[in-house]
Amino acid sequence: MTSLPTSAGALDRRRETSTPLARLGRMRRALILFARRKPLGAIGAVITFAFAIIALAAPLLTTHDPLSTSADFLQSPSTRHWFGTDNLGRDIYSRIIAGSRVSIRVGLTAVIASTIVGSALGIFAGYWRGWIDTGIMRTMDIMMAFPSLILALAIMAMLGPSITNVTAAIAITQVPAVSRVVRSQVLSVKELQFIEAARALGARDNRILWKYILPNVAPTIIIYGSTNLGYAILTEGTLSFLGVGVPPPNPSWGEALSGQARLFFTTAPWLAFFPIGALTLAILGAVLLGDALRDVLDPRLRGSR
Repeated sequence: MTSLPTSAGALDRRRETSTPLARLGRMRRALILFARRKPLGAIGAVITFAFAIIALAAPLLTTHDPLSTSADFLQSPSTRHWFGTDNLGRDIYSRIIAGSRVSIRVGLTAVIASTIVGSALGIFAGYWRGWIDTGIMRTMDIMMAFPSLILALAIMAMLGPSITNVTAAIAITQVPAVSRVVRSQVLSVKELQFIEAARALGARDNRILWKYILPNVAPTIIIYGSTNLGYAILTEGTLSFLGVGVPPPNPSWGEALSGQARLFFTTAPWLAFFPIGALTLAILGAVLLGDALRDVLDPRLRGSR
């Protein structure tokens, strides 16, 4: 007679904990716990989130037209031009704010694309093995034989400078490393007993991949993607600095360090200080966040720090 009220009470408690307010509370507690356990990771998350907000709200945050020139050449930082002006009289603050949209967009898009493609190739190669594994991995080995920056330069030389092409070049250079890491995880997961049990129960390959393999390698994919974000932003800055990335006059952090502006770094150090500072902060935030996510999501490292 007491089982029904008990069951009804348990059902009510489950309903209460599944409400949006309850989920929001759990998320808030999880974020607080993450900040306490990984303060550097929390700092990285704040920096990354701040740059994402700046990129989204760039048109509202700029004080001048980032593309317009003026007669105020090489003006030092002031109340009118917060970060000074460049050799063409353009407002550096506005160009850095507008450039954040380009750099963050290129970095995020390249990481998402390379993570999806590399993860799919790694899962297929690790699960089916045979000629599929051999073909995919030998292709990845050939790509990894070239230094990633040299490969990106070669791709940009063939495609030409544009935002789309630099995104594709960065994504292509990241695919081999992602595929190899994911493949190694799939090789270890597919030999576990619960995979053998699923096969014995008649589960098909598609079900095993989606329900068992992918959830178990997802933490590795998330970790690698967050870590690669800093590298992608740095690569975009390097390509733009070398003149083969984002074409001028489109503002980007790397483009701000290229061209004739380099001739004035000694007399106008703010031309280099602020773009380098933006690049450094963005990369630092991504690295700190990725390192913390690795410690939290990787079961082999939980509690080791």
